Order: sequence, then C-alpha cells, then structure tokens
Amino acid sequence: MVMSECCRVPVMEGEKGSKSSPSRSTILNCFPVMEDDFDTLEAPRHQNDRNGDIEMGTQRAMNSGELGLDDFFKKVQQIEKQYEKLNGLLQKLQDAHEESKAVTKAAAMKAIKQRMEKDVDEVGKIARLIKLKIEELDKENLANRNKPGCGKGSAVDRSRTATTVSLKKKFKDKMAEFQTLRENIHHEYREVVERRVFTVTGNRADEETIDRLIETGDSEQIFQKAIQQQGRGQIMGTLAEIQERHDAVRELERKLLELQQIFLDIAVLVDAQGDMLDNIESQVSTAVDHVQSGNTALQKAKKLQRNSRKWMCFAIILLLIIVAIIVVGVIKPWSSNKGA
Repeated sequence: MVMSECCRVPVMEGEKGSKSSPSRSTILNCFPVMEDDFDTLEAPRHQNDRNGDIEMGTQRAMNSGELGLDDFFKKVQQIEKQYEKLNGLLQKLQDAHEESKAVTKAAAMKAIKQRMEKDVDEVGKIARLIKLKIEELDKENLANRNKPGCGKGSAVDRSRTATTVSLKKKFKDKMAEFQTLRENIHHEYREVVERRVFTVTGNRADEETIDRLIETGDSEQIFQKAIQQQGRGQIMGTLAEIQERHDAVRELERKLLELQQIFLDIAVLVDAQGDMLDNIESQVSTAVDHVQSGNTALQKAKKLQRNSRKWMCFAIILLLIIVAIIVVGVIKPWSSNKGA
C-alpha cells in the first residue's frame, strides 16, 4: 500500500481556533493514513476461514460501516449542529446586552431581561446535551477498539480519538466565550450604574457607594437628596430601571455561572488530552509538508527528465550526423564516379 494523496489537503485548524468542523472527509483528508485504511481496511491475519484463504493471501475488505465510522461521523455532525445553535444564542445574547446599555425604562429593561434569561436557559440545555454526547463518543471509542483493524493506535482509532478531542476543545472555547460575556455584563453594568447616579445626582459616586448599589440594588437611599430636590415622581422611573437592571444582571450571572461547571469539566478533559492532539496535529502538519516537498521534488524530476530526453535526442542526432560523415568519407562515392 502507498500513502494516499488525500494527505495533500491542507491541515484543519482545529481547535487552535478553528474553526471549521471535522467531517468524515476532512478527517480522511487530514490524517496520514494508508490508502484504503477506512473503506477497505484489511482484516487481520487471525480472521477465520470465512474471510478468505489466508495461505493464498486473500482477505475480505472491511467497509466503513463495519469499522464504526459511519455512525461515528453521524454523531459528530449532530454535535456540530448543536454548536451552530450555541453560536446563534451567543450572538443573540451579545446583541441584547448591547441593547440593554441604552435602555432607560424599567419596562424595556424587563423585556430584555426575559429574552436573555430564556436564551441562557436554552444555552444550558444545549451545553449539557453536547457534554453528554461527547462522553458517549469517548465510551464508544474505547469499545470500537475491540473490532478487528480498529485497535489502539490504528488509523481508525487515531482519527476517532483526534476528532473527539477536537470537539472537546471547540466546546471548551465556546463555553469560554459565554464566560467572557458574563464578565462583560458585570463590568458594563457597573459603568451604566455610575452613569445613572451621575445623571440623577450630578455627582460622581465613590467606589463604595457603587459597590453597595450593585450588591443590593437599593438606590433610593443614594438618591435621597435628589428625591427631595426634584420630587419623588421624577426619580422613581430611574429607581425602577436600576432595580430591574440589577435583578436582570444578578439572574443572568447566576445562570451563566451554572455553565462554569460544564466548562471546568470539559477543560479538564481537554487539558488531559491536549498533548495528544498537539502531537497528532504536528504529525499531520509534518506529513503534509513532506508530501508537498515530495510533489515539488517530483515536478523538478519530471522537468529534469524532459530536459535529459531532449539533450539525448540532440546527442543521438549529432552522433548520426557524425557517423554519416565518417561513412561518406570512407566510401568516397565521388571517387567511384571519377573512375567510371
């Protein structure tokens, strides 16, 4: 068997960023496996007689279904679809957060809060589902090693393991984005509160006052002087909006913190298998570099071969001309004509 030309396909970016999902064709293209490792992998020598005459060297080819790859990549695609849903929800939450920063009415803030809470709940459901499916893939990867031709270290096992680790890393990165959103919400909530206090009182509150307001949401005491000067009715709208914003931020932070445990669980798994993934990616990158170098050398060899043939033709023609001249010089046909 020879190295498959599929190795010429560029290496996937995985996990450092990446960002595209590893489909079955991508894995077959990216990993340095031998030709027909997946679709026509030969059965091992200890197969029984029904697989062919061992002495004659004939063995039954195994298809991707028998190797467990068809079902495996279907499940990978299902997980990828869930990642797409997470991307959509993350964008919706980011947009709602930006919208909330310009809101000054309690009713509008409450509506945004309800939308964001609903989306965060959906994120939690999807995150738990993805975690469960990845754990199932881990178990199936171990069980699949018992199949002929799929043992530990085989092409099939390496591809399954690398794909699963890549999914984990992608999941970890996505959960990290939600944690970043939580931190942004908390930080920018503080900025909004500072602006509200300054707008109502005309003075910039100290750090302790802002911290107390963020912690309790009770702004009436802070705005007591403004209430006395401007009247309670004019200030109540701002007080209600600050209280609604406080409740929204606290609830969103609580829900997003629940995702933190899922993030930590996946992070542990990724860190444990990260070196293995880096090693695989390094091997793939090296293999692709070698293939590309081989292609370049092959093109140079072909060009050199064409040039060699061209010069050989010139040499043969020149040799024939020289031989013809020598023959003519020896025979001297013009001397024979004179004698006649």
